[in-house]
Amino acid sequence: MTKLSVNINKIATLRNARGGNVPDLLKVAADIQKFGAEGITIHPRPDERHIRYQDARDLKAVVYTEYNIEGNPEKTFIDLVLEIKPTQVTLVPDAIDAITSNAGWDTIKHASYLTEIVQEFQRNGIRTSIFVDPVLEMIEGAKKIGTERIELYTEAFAHQYSLGNQNGILPYTESAILANELGLGINAGHDLSLDNIQFFKQNIPGLLEVSIGHALISEAIYLGLDNVVNIYLQKLK
Repeated sequence: MTKLSVNINKIATLRNARGGNVPDLLKVAADIQKFGAEGITIHPRPDERHIRYQDARDLKAVVYTEYNIEGNPEKTFIDLVLEIKPTQVTLVPDAIDAITSNAGWDTIKHASYLTEIVQEFQRNGIRTSIFVDPVLEMIEGAKKIGTERIELYTEAFAHQYSLGNQNGILPYTESAILANELGLGINAGHDLSLDNIQFFKQNIPGLLEVSIGHALISEAIYLGLDNVVNIYLQKLK
């Protein structure tokens, strides 16, 4: 069974666009879990343009499933994670000004740096996951660093699948096979959606968790519009 962790960054984006507290991030997180999701993911960035650091703290009392905090492990992020002690921290090498994550770690070039950070989180009882491209050498590097899990960066798969190229899954399948052999847990995320998630799941042996945000929130808006429009119409009669 693969767990679904819902990334709620877009809920925070919507709230911040208007000010105030609508939608209520904490209530959304509680409801998502009530609806059956097995985890909540957030990805705070230094400019706090969506998730604020205080959100990360406040969610600690609300998330009773798995709490996953993603981000680039600069000092402020490390301090935040060590303060909160979530279930899992996912290390992502995104630039400060990045709109969204766009590459996995070079686990060979940054091995020493990542090893020190992973060990610090593990000493504090926090499971670690390293965001990687589906490249066998990078997965071998992640194993040497000592992380418990990797998160496969799935944008390339999603793009190829949207073009009708199902062979785009092959590097991911090969990567998953190697990760299983090395004893690494496998997570995945980025551009996974209702259109491609089932095919991805069927071809990734040992897939433990997917983190989905932008697509899921966008799909929820569209699939719920009919219901909400008609509720308004009923109330206006």
